[in-house]
Amino acid sequence: MTQRNRPDTARLTIDADWNGLYIDGEWRAPDGRESISVDSPATRETVSEVPAGTVSDVDEAYEVAKSAQEEWKEVLPQERGEIIQKVHDLIEENHEELTELLAIESGSARPKAAREFTSTGEMLQDVVTYPFRMTGSHSQSKVAKKENIVKCEPVGVVSVISPWNFPFQLSLRAVAPAIALGNSVVLKPASETPISGGLLIARLFEMAGLPDGVLNVVTGHGSEIGDRVASHPNLSAVAFTGSTSIGQRVARNAAEQLAMPAMELGGNNPHVVLEDADVQNAVDAGIFGSFMHQGQICISINRHLVHESLYDEYVERFVERAAELPVGDPLDKDTVIGPIISETERDNILQYVERSVEQGATLELGGSADGLFVEPTVLSEMTNDMAAACNEHFGPVAPVIPFESDREAIELANATEYGLAASVHSTTISRARDVADEIEAGMVHINDQPINNEPHVPFGGTKASGMGRYNSEWIIDELTEPKWTSIQHEPRNYRF
Repeated sequence: MTQRNRPDTARLTIDADWNGLYIDGEWRAPDGRESISVDSPATRETVSEVPAGTVSDVDEAYEVAKSAQEEWKEVLPQERGEIIQKVHDLIEENHEELTELLAIESGSARPKAAREFTSTGEMLQDVVTYPFRMTGSHSQSKVAKKENIVKCEPVGVVSVISPWNFPFQLSLRAVAPAIALGNSVVLKPASETPISGGLLIARLFEMAGLPDGVLNVVTGHGSEIGDRVASHPNLSAVAFTGSTSIGQRVARNAAEQLAMPAMELGGNNPHVVLEDADVQNAVDAGIFGSFMHQGQICISINRHLVHESLYDEYVERFVERAAELPVGDPLDKDTVIGPIISETERDNILQYVERSVEQGATLELGGSADGLFVEPTVLSEMTNDMAAACNEHFGPVAPVIPFESDREAIELANATEYGLAASVHSTTISRARDVADEIEAGMVHINDQPINNEPHVPFGGTKASGMGRYNSEWIIDELTEPKWTSIQHEPRNYRF
């Protein structure tokens, strides 16, 4: 495959030149295309520009990807693994530059950026092994003198459509496995984070020596190119992370091409504090699960369900902790709460809070914003049908809802269309397990909070929270397909 000589020091900072599409190993200048400004959520200043890709750009990316995949799938597994290892090492070597880029583009405070890079690094170390985990089987046949062989093959061209909240990690968790398994990729990052979710990843793989055409990145508005990215005739599988409504549209488009969809969608995640819970531990976990990255995480806590005997103490301690969280510039090492990604998202959050108060909730803390900085907000006397509880508020908001019994807690937890993640607190593990087993979610964490991800366990949800799973053998299954070959060693006696 074509692999140009490339410099060892491609620039990875926010002020590098990112104004190009990455197709067939080349950085394509805008050349008359419209531009998308990349604005810092903290300052609202434009920090970069990227091209607004067109349908023609998407078509070219797919044609290139299809051609490149035919050669890439034949590359030795250890060589594919080496590319992933080099990307991992580049991330480690350029940690500070990447942290600053992520902070400026996505508003990620250092605790969130550190978690994003740690999780990404752990995932990549596991992905290095994927080329040797494309295992098949060998079995006897019910026909005499015949054997059956099943082997695992890459699906072909994988589309990755990634979100703005964890742009680097959630792009790479699909891009890296796809490439390691012998597929090629067309990546369309969110228009709010086109660098950390797309072009930065292209540059890292370029620096790692990935052959031309195996990874292609087309930046642009979802409203203009999203449907084509998800429905191209060359598409074999699509990995999407985002809202349920958009995910349903992506899945419909993919289904028209009989492409396998891997969807991680919305969530309304409960944090259940049972009657015998350790209140302080539950509060500590709840603070982290609600306010990491300003609550802009699909697996963050959306509702705190607290037993009535602990309710007042929980609210009091929670408010005390939340009031101490530093709000400010994500580049500041002490900041915990950074900015919301956009005015639209900020307004949605504040409207949910305002409507909940109108519905009878008590505003214990916060409820306002300075620019895109929304204060840590706590709402008590909530019910499950109030605006900030029944909607995925996606902000630094903690609605606290009382319940009387374990059965009621389960019913409240399940009273949502979503089923992504949950957490349960109790000093009796068997009791917590009983509750966890009845919560309708793809992931439940006992005496913890829902923001968890480990590379060797399945990540994904049920109900309206998606389909398919990421990580380990689950994503290997999504991005490969079995092929059955039988061998008849002696002439077979047919009936006619």
